[in-house]
Amino acid sequence: MKASYRLFIGLSLFYAVMAVIYYAVGGEAVGITCISLSSGLAGIVGFYIWFNNKRMGMLPQDSQSAEIADGAGELGFYSPHSWWPLPVALSACAAGLGLLLGWWLTLIAVGALFISIFGFVLEYEKPSTSVH
Repeated sequence: MKASYRLFIGLSLFYAVMAVIYYAVGGEAVGITCISLSSGLAGIVGFYIWFNNKRMGMLPQDSQSAEIADGAGELGFYSPHSWWPLPVALSACAAGLGLLLGWWLTLIAVGALFISIFGFVLEYEKPSTSVH
């Protein structure tokens, strides 16, 4: 992680310097804005990685003497057979298409998108069964 945040902070500084040089050379306003926003985005990512690195401490990939097995373990839960990404994608495509065809389709598709996102997020939530 140490190399990652150094890379992004360095990239942020590089973009900031390039924005100043581009402005001095007489670049257009849109280009200056894009390069400046790229600098800010790289800075945000670098800060996030630095903050997590500081919070989590030294990771196995930061050590020169680490073995591959040192980083083994559970990485998270990944759904093996979820159908919810399909309605999310279809309703997002329908919402984009609705911007071209008509607002009525956009409204229907955004409603379907909310329902499918809630279904995707809450797929493995179990209702509480409290006995009264």
